Amino acid sequence: MDEQGRVVGSAALAVEEAVVETSLRPRILAEYIGQEKVKANLRILLEAARQRGEAADHILLYGPPGLGKTTLANIVARELGVSIHTTSGPAIERPGDLAAILTNLDERDVLFIDEIHRLNHAVEEILYPAMEDFAIDVMIGKGPSARSLRLNIKPFTVVGATTRAGRISSPLRDRFGAVHRLDYYETGELATIVARSAGILGVSIDHEAVEVLARRGRGTPRIVNRLLKRVRDFAQVKSDGRISAREADAAMLAMDIDDEGLDTTDRRLLAAIVQKFASGPVGGAAVAAILGEEVETIEDVYEPYLLQLGFLDRTPQGRVATERAREHLRKLGYDVPPPRRQERVDSGLWDGVTTEGAPPE
Repeated sequence: MDEQGRVVGSAALAVEEAVVETSLRPRILAEYIGQEKVKANLRILLEAARQRGEAADHILLYGPPGLGKTTLANIVARELGVSIHTTSGPAIERPGDLAAILTNLDERDVLFIDEIHRLNHAVEEILYPAMEDFAIDVMIGKGPSARSLRLNIKPFTVVGATTRAGRISSPLRDRFGAVHRLDYYETGELATIVARSAGILGVSIDHEAVEVLARRGRGTPRIVNRLLKRVRDFAQVKSDGRISAREADAAMLAMDIDDEGLDTTDRRLLAAIVQKFASGPVGGAAVAAILGEEVETIEDVYEPYLLQLGFLDRTPQGRVATERAREHLRKLGYDVPPPRRQERVDSGLWDGVTTEGAPPE
């Protein structure tokens, strides 16, 4: 299934959905729910920059999609009282493209680069001196007569966002003064987000229904907001428009989303590992072949939340479905054969060793 078409997918939104989503996004740091440590550190960084009248230090935000990296970038610009210029790694194809963007920035502006790990090496070489010295090196001429001309640019702040922090080169990462990871949200935080979004959308929703959506939100604000909009449609067509726990449960059943927030594709992945490979270990290529997906899609789209739930383990030999995953499938009526790897029953190397280091008598 295309990630764009999944209700519980965290891919970027379509244009029509993005318009509604933008209205739900917090505009200032005080409105931003969750990520308390990140907010506390950003609050100090931004206040210090305001007091000094300087451009804030460069900020790198990383973590799974849908957790609010773009929202935070816009909040940084708004808190600093400056403009934000948005682009993405794949959109900057040549060094000249980046040079054009940098020379058009006003003093202390924010340059937000989404998917910054996808910048090509030649563009990164232009960005290094720009971030460090607020200057860019331009080559004039070709061949033996070519020379480098350094152009000064106005101080600015780069806010980079990525879902793959490991793919950012060390020289680029070292130029960010503040590096923050955004983690999955707790159910209580998602419930607060659902209640806030319902108020903005003018939706009447019961507290129990808020809990139903928050439990299935996969720890991601983008997903709970999408679920809220789908349940709003369901309640409007099937009842009087008010979302009760009954309407919320019925909508989740209609969309085939279970109590853990897993959809059909997630369950197919787990069932393939449990039933066809006796719970593993199994390589990513074999799972991808069963599902008809690319290995990268499996690793980037489907596995992160299953790992977060503790339904999957990654070992040197491959993926292994845990007892929690088998129990979940068993509750849903799946046939669950015994795992290939049984729990260890023999004595381990250190079993029975006393605190003094001598074996017991």
